[in-house]
Amino acid sequence: MNGQDRITKAHGSGGKLTHDLIRNLFVKYFDNDRLNSLGDSAILGKTDGELVFTTDSHVVKPLFYPGGDIGKLSVAGTVNDLAVCGAKPLWISCGMIIEEGFEISLLEKIAASMKQTADEAGVQIVTGDTKVVEKGNADGIYINTAGVGVLPDGVNLSLDKVCPGDKVFVSGYIGDHEAAIIRAREEFNINIDIESDCTPVCDLTSELVSQIPGLRIMRDPTRGGLATTLNEFVWGRNFGIRIYENDIPVREVVRGLCEPLGFDPLYMANEGKVVFIVGQDSSEKALSILKSHPLGKNGKMIGEVISVPKGKVLLKTQIGSSRILDMLTGEMLPRIC
Repeated sequence: MNGQDRITKAHGSGGKLTHDLIRNLFVKYFDNDRLNSLGDSAILGKTDGELVFTTDSHVVKPLFYPGGDIGKLSVAGTVNDLAVCGAKPLWISCGMIIEEGFEISLLEKIAASMKQTADEAGVQIVTGDTKVVEKGNADGIYINTAGVGVLPDGVNLSLDKVCPGDKVFVSGYIGDHEAAIIRAREEFNINIDIESDCTPVCDLTSELVSQIPGLRIMRDPTRGGLATTLNEFVWGRNFGIRIYENDIPVREVVRGLCEPLGFDPLYMANEGKVVFIVGQDSSEKALSILKSHPLGKNGKMIGEVISVPKGKVLLKTQIGSSRILDMLTGEMLPRIC
């Protein structure tokens, strides 16, 4: 790229350097027929089933951390938003806002990570946009991704189907992603070995959708963690949820990180987990699917839907007492996704 190793404002001008960047880097990694035409829009073609659409922006700091990076996160995060709706993810877009002076070698590393994650998820990056802002105005790079998927016939996940007696599951250890970000920032002088759980969950959700007719609802517990997601389930509803502290899967290394910092694993972000509710008759099948899948082998049934208190989440503690588990207020750690 004309011997330059950093992004300049000219890369965002729409001229030759912009086109060189697109053709020599983005097309190189995102290569597919829909993208390679380089039109102003991607022509997706006809599909069977209802379309599902989502968008997400990614501003994580640092850009690279144990178990992931902003590129992997941008693809996995968007794919997962589609997957927990019961959809099969198909296509995503990629909008990059890059700071002047950003190393092109790092940009290439991010693009390669996005391509690898897209391949794992079975999606194509079919369109995009690049903007360059002045040095100091973007903290390296921000990425926006939007995704389109298709909802299989007969799939209709809804909180309207949830009723007392239904069972609540989480697909694995909670808090790994935010713990990895804390470790990568090296702000607290705590030496732990932990990786983010950042990964596409669409293969697991596909199995849950296809094999459990009693599947009510799924979500990915990202910002605000498990506790906030459960509160989203019950807010304004005619039911509550009770979960059991002893049954919630948390790595000891994450507990060890949280205790001196005053953090709570229940509110820590995840980027490769699924929280879902199934009918009571489907609970054994759900647990069997989890245990037989690589992304669910550490999953557990953590609670049930209850009739009272309505609109609340109760935590049954290890010592046998109960307390209301509220939605996250404030922010434990900014710029985590």
